[in-house]
Amino acid sequence: MTLYSAVLPCCTEYLYFSNYHTEVRNSNIVKPRILLMGLRRSGKSSIQKVVFHKMSPNETLFLESTNKICREDVSNSSFVSFQIWDFPGQIDFFDPTFDYEMIFRGTGALIFVIDSQDDYVEALSRLHLTVTRAYKVNPDINFEVFIHKVDGLSDDHKIEKQRDIHKRANDDLADAGLERIHLSFYLTSIYDHSIFEAFSKVVQKLIPQLPTLENLLNIFISNSGIEKAFLFDVVSKIYIATDSSPVDMQTYELCCDMIDVVIDISCIYGLTGDEAGTPYDKESMAIIHLNNTTVMYLKEVTKFLALVCFLREESFERKGLIDYNFHCFKKAIEEVFDVRLKVQRSRKLLSQRRWSKQTVPNGTQVHPH
Repeated sequence: MTLYSAVLPCCTEYLYFSNYHTEVRNSNIVKPRILLMGLRRSGKSSIQKVVFHKMSPNETLFLESTNKICREDVSNSSFVSFQIWDFPGQIDFFDPTFDYEMIFRGTGALIFVIDSQDDYVEALSRLHLTVTRAYKVNPDINFEVFIHKVDGLSDDHKIEKQRDIHKRANDDLADAGLERIHLSFYLTSIYDHSIFEAFSKVVQKLIPQLPTLENLLNIFISNSGIEKAFLFDVVSKIYIATDSSPVDMQTYELCCDMIDVVIDISCIYGLTGDEAGTPYDKESMAIIHLNNTTVMYLKEVTKFLALVCFLREESFERKGLIDYNFHCFKKAIEEVFDVRLKVQRSRKLLSQRRWSKQTVPNGTQVHPH
């Protein structure tokens, strides 16, 4: 049958073994830590509030300057699970009384925010000091530089700023003999979707299952006549994975707008008495026809994840095939969740057995030589 040849192939065994080895390599089950650093008034707290608390960008104008380290757990799904530490710009965390080694040792990503509308000579100096110290403690940290508040700059000026900051920062590292340290640069603003896209790229680097998710999306779109697909965290609008085709900013913005529409309408019309507080559920889906013969299709994957697809109207005529392939895709995602839970349970059991072997019946701990 013709349609059958386009059905998403089963990949249960591939999923299990690829994710098992990925999880074993990442033996530390502590949530990865993202540090937000930069000089005072560079926009760190505003970024956190807009991305993770749905605060309006205009409301951030009334935020007080951060005067202590603010730590927050982000646990929207099994993939988007980490801690954010917001550091006040005035704190000297390299002071001898400050245990900066402990902080950097458990860090997955360090985001350094530079105010593009201010003189950034001091910021670059602090960036260099921070990166070099952090790298000595933990060379596996991902170093991310947000060139922030670019909404007031022209496109040419943005590119010029990015090029200048990129060159100066890397020259400083080269002069110190640290060319092996890699810095990633992003142009960001809380007044558009650039901050969400930048955070998406940062979070993706902390997801060990990312290659499996990308592979699943590639299989799904190639067998369903879909042009582009994103796997979104609906709370933060961070996309945790997409297929291998390039990401267009306008496409990403449309996805964010669609998620907002779905959540808003669900909050108004989709709640019953028993479901208060959970407007987004397994029945959630949306179809939007754009005026250029493109269709946007959103489907719920898990309680916190949504798949947003772009396809042509003629491809959408085979909606039954797409829904069947989506069912296979959703089942595969659930297997990724199950593998993660199995590995974590195994580690816990192994840890308990090791502890019991080191303890004699009277409760005295034995220290093996």
